Amino acid sequence: MTNASHVPVLLDRVVALVAPSLDRPDRERTLMIDATLGLGGHTEAVLERCPQAHVIGIDRDVHALDRSRERLAPYGDRVTFVHAVYDEIADVLDELGHPSVDAVLFDLGVSSMQLDLRERGFAYSQDAPLDMRMDDTGGPTAADVLNEYPVEELTRILKHYGEERFARRIAEAVVRERAKEPFTTSGRLVELLYASIPAPARRTGGHPAKRTFQALRIEVNDELGVLRRAIPAAVDAIGVGGRVVVMSYHSLEDRITKHVFARATRNDLPPDLPFVPEGHEPALRLVTRGSGSEKASPAEIEANPRAASVRLRAVERVHAGAVA
Repeated sequence: MTNASHVPVLLDRVVALVAPSLDRPDRERTLMIDATLGLGGHTEAVLERCPQAHVIGIDRDVHALDRSRERLAPYGDRVTFVHAVYDEIADVLDELGHPSVDAVLFDLGVSSMQLDLRERGFAYSQDAPLDMRMDDTGGPTAADVLNEYPVEELTRILKHYGEERFARRIAEAVVRERAKEPFTTSGRLVELLYASIPAPARRTGGHPAKRTFQALRIEVNDELGVLRRAIPAAVDAIGVGGRVVVMSYHSLEDRITKHVFARATRNDLPPDLPFVPEGHEPALRLVTRGSGSEKASPAEIEANPRAASVRLRAVERVHAGAVA
């Protein structure tokens, strides 16, 4: 039986959002980029339910690519696997010879596989090496950040990426403790966080290490910088009728996505005009319900707790041309 942590979030809704772009009676083949392939759950469902679809599966994690290759082997050449970061969409398409695609999907954040593997160091629930690299073939680790960044930089990261109220206190404690011995494992960091965060604050808002671990992970992987480049690149990559679908799991990711989509779906005409003149229509339109983002239902959250924080946004290109 599949563990709940491995159930793809909002699976049916995601497929419903990309299907109109991929099921086209006038086309023999359509193309989707799964920019965060992970274990391949969303791609598997798309390939199963959209027979015309081919998928370019991108992931920076070589271990995830190995796992998804096994899972998606029955679909043969309908899947192309690429080891890359998802802000490299334009380069990937250029290398593969595709001028555009019909859909781009992002399922952001850390994957269940990365959380489950102790040696990756993403989880604060068990003592493990402080790594947190999504691509563990190179680059600085969380231990490098803790042991080398000055107190001002550590404070900034914890405050802005982790939205941690006690950022300065934690940063000063890290600098004080690393002078005695460098940080190497998560257990010692968790102990420091328990000691640094006042008891009343520890009793609210979830595990006291959650915000610090999120901040370190974002810094190590440049997640917000990558996302700021990736969402516009995805918008540029889709042709008319194409869709970009983004699942975010914290407010910082969702804010970036919301900003890019808002810019792509608005025009610069005065708001009191009774109609939009031809040629001034926005290049894209929102396709998610309500105010632009959707949440998981209570039933889905009960079945799959990872869905509790998800925010889903999607746009569709209705006109060719660059986004202002």
